[in-house]
Amino acid sequence: MNLWSHYAGPARESEQVKERERVWGTLPRIKGSHSPDSSSPASRPNHHLSLASPSLPSSASPSRNHISMASSTLPISQSLPFSAHPRAIISAFLGKHPHRILCRPRGGAGGGMPLRTMVVSATTTETPKKRQAAGGTRDRGFVEEMRAVAMKLHTRDQAKEGEKTPESPPVSKWEPSVEGYLRFLVDSKLVYDTLETIVQKAAYPSYAEFRNTGLERSEKLTKDLEWFRDQGHTIPEPSSVGASYAKYVEELSEKDPQAFICHFYNVYFAHTAGGRMIGRKVAEKILGNKELEFYKWDGDLSQLLQNVRDKLNRVASGSLQSMVLFLSCLFDNLLLQSWSREEKDHCLEETEKSFKYSGSILRLILS
Repeated sequence: MNLWSHYAGPARESEQVKERERVWGTLPRIKGSHSPDSSSPASRPNHHLSLASPSLPSSASPSRNHISMASSTLPISQSLPFSAHPRAIISAFLGKHPHRILCRPRGGAGGGMPLRTMVVSATTTETPKKRQAAGGTRDRGFVEEMRAVAMKLHTRDQAKEGEKTPESPPVSKWEPSVEGYLRFLVDSKLVYDTLETIVQKAAYPSYAEFRNTGLERSEKLTKDLEWFRDQGHTIPEPSSVGASYAKYVEELSEKDPQAFICHFYNVYFAHTAGGRMIGRKVAEKILGNKELEFYKWDGDLSQLLQNVRDKLNRVASGSLQSMVLFLSCLFDNLLLQSWSREEKDHCLEETEKSFKYSGSILRLILS
């Protein structure tokens, strides 16, 4: 079923009502409400969302945007009625909750037609994680596929799985300069700024999973650049290399979530591995072994990385920690779905571009 197809009269509406009722039957139930087959508006209570915002007039009548859900023990307080205008619900929701969701079509379905959006969030008990797979090995999911592709793009000196022919001397033979290193740090900061802004805006709901992961680098880089400035160095403007990459990932994030997630994974995870090794080598040669904030993390790095791996796997498999529903976009439902094999392969295919852009920024150290 195409969940973004247009509303097309009574026949289409009837199909959608049946689909909506089927979907509601599979969802957790919320206390004090009724199932979606309530026969009349009078039988439907005026349900509320947990949003801190002035209530809308209670006179709003039930409609296609009015949602009824069946019983549960979930708390509902500081409320807005489910029958409230979608724009008001979204305004109250954004900025107040860790999972802020907007319904948005992938290919601009609907042309210039306005979206009618309903946002509902119900916090549920976290689904137990698969700590062990058969044979006692952790189930790594799609992240393991991403890692395998990335490892093949290394040289044999960099990783045992590497298949690439070396195109530059090993890091141990580099002759970096402070000026080149600053260009690298400035361009890196531009890319991290862009990535962190993208997940905050969350043009696609899954991006919100990657807020405040502990891997963020922008603030750390700001401190490092201030330190260099205090040492009397001039901080350059971002080069065309970093600007091109930042623009590319920003454009991807708006139209191609699978490709964007590939870049997100490779940028952050590569820095925690080979990036740290390069940082140590450069510090030995030009910084008197000073460790920059860029190479420090608050908390246990291995746990931070595992947390993000789990999030990446949930996104690819279509399940998030919170039960988040997106309803009534052009009178249709949009539910989180797992990536198809084609979408996963498309994500993996983007790895080479990620390496190409990141490699161009890294080579600034030698400029």
